Amino acid sequence: MTRSEEFEQLRSLLFAIAYRILGSVAEAEDAVQETWLRYSSTPTEPRSTKAFLSAVVTRISIDVLRSARVRRETYVGQWFPEPLLTDPYEDPARSAELADSVSMAALLLLERLSPLERAVFVLREVFGLGFPEIAAAVGRSEAACRQLAVRARRHMDDGRPRFEADRRAREELASRFFEAIRDGDVSALRELLAADVQMVGDAGGKAPALARAVSGADNVARLLASFFPALGRISAYVEPHELNGQPGAILRDRDDRVVATLTLDVLGGRVQTIRSVINPDKLGHVGPVADAWALHREVRQARRR
Repeated sequence: MTRSEEFEQLRSLLFAIAYRILGSVAEAEDAVQETWLRYSSTPTEPRSTKAFLSAVVTRISIDVLRSARVRRETYVGQWFPEPLLTDPYEDPARSAELADSVSMAALLLLERLSPLERAVFVLREVFGLGFPEIAAAVGRSEAACRQLAVRARRHMDDGRPRFEADRRAREELASRFFEAIRDGDVSALRELLAADVQMVGDAGGKAPALARAVSGADNVARLLASFFPALGRISAYVEPHELNGQPGAILRDRDDRVVATLTLDVLGGRVQTIRSVINPDKLGHVGPVADAWALHREVRQARRR
C-alpha cells in the first residue's frame, strides 16, 4: 500500500480529531492537508502510520488553536463552531461518544479548556487513545497528560451537555418543530419549547442577527412564528438536516443558497436551545452562500404585507 493510500484510509479520523480540537471545518481541512505534506516528506517509515499521523494532526491543530483563540477574543458577538453536516469518521463502538462530542454544546464547552487540555481530552475521552500515544502526540510526559486529562474532565463534567437519548424521539420532535415554524403556529411551538429555552445566533458582525439571546418559550415562539412564515412568502425555505450530530436545518433562499444553519438541543421532550450560524464566513462549506442582508430586507417587507 502506498503512502497516499494509507493516508486516505485515515483521512476521516484525522479530520475528526482536528475538527473537535479546532471547531472549524476549514481549519480542520487545512490541518489534515498540512499533515499529508509532512507525512509525504518524511524520509523514514513510521512504526505505526495511524499513531504518527494522529500525533502530527494533533500538534498542528494545537498550534492553529492557539492563534485562533486570540482572534476569537475580538470576535463580534457570540462565537459558534462552524456547522458540520456529517462526521466522516465512523466507529460503531463509540458512535454515541462521537456524536455527542461534535455537538455545538460540547464544542462550546471545549472552548473553556486550554489547547493542550482540549487535545488531551479529545484524544482520550473521544477516541480512546492510551496515554503513551497521547504523550507522543502533544509532546508532554505521560504523567503530565494524565493531569491534563483530569483537569479537562473536571471542567467538562461541570457543564457537560445532556441530550435526548432516544434518537427517534429527538428526530420526531425536530420534525414537529420545523413544521410549526413553517406554519407560524405559536401554540404548537410553545408546547415544543422548554420553559427556559434560549435562541442565540452567530453572525460575526457580517450578517443581520439578534441583538441578544432571546429567552423563554413565549418570546422564542412568537419570534419564530413571526419570522419564518415571512420567509415562505419570498420563497426561502427550511431544509431539515442533522448538524453536528444533532437535529437541525439549513435555511436557504429561493435560489437554494445558504442563509444560515439552525441546530437544536433536545432534552426531556423539549427544545432547550436553538443556535443559528449566519456568519457567511462559516457557511461556505455547506454550499453557495446567500446575501443575508438582502434577504433580511425582503423578509421585513414581507412581514408588513
